[in-house]
Amino acid sequence: MSKSIFYHAGCPVCISAEHDIIELIGANNVNIVHIGEDKSKISEAEAAGVKSVPAIVTPNGNVLHINLGASMEDVKA
Repeated sequence: MSKSIFYHAGCPVCISAEHDIIELIGANNVNIVHIGEDKSKISEAEAAGVKSVPAIVTPNGNVLHINLGASMEDVKA
């Protein structure tokens, strides 16, 4: 993985974090995944270690959970 992956569910906290992440690391360095719109990506996020969103998975596989967002169980519902 050469880019970070930012997972979010589309809530205002997630959108704000998305804008901050893009400003911090640049749009060319991150893939944005809106799991609220593409539920097929939930299993991918969970396999990477994402426990809640918003979260970013770094190129070396570290998961950085941002703020106190929605749990993956909440997103699945």
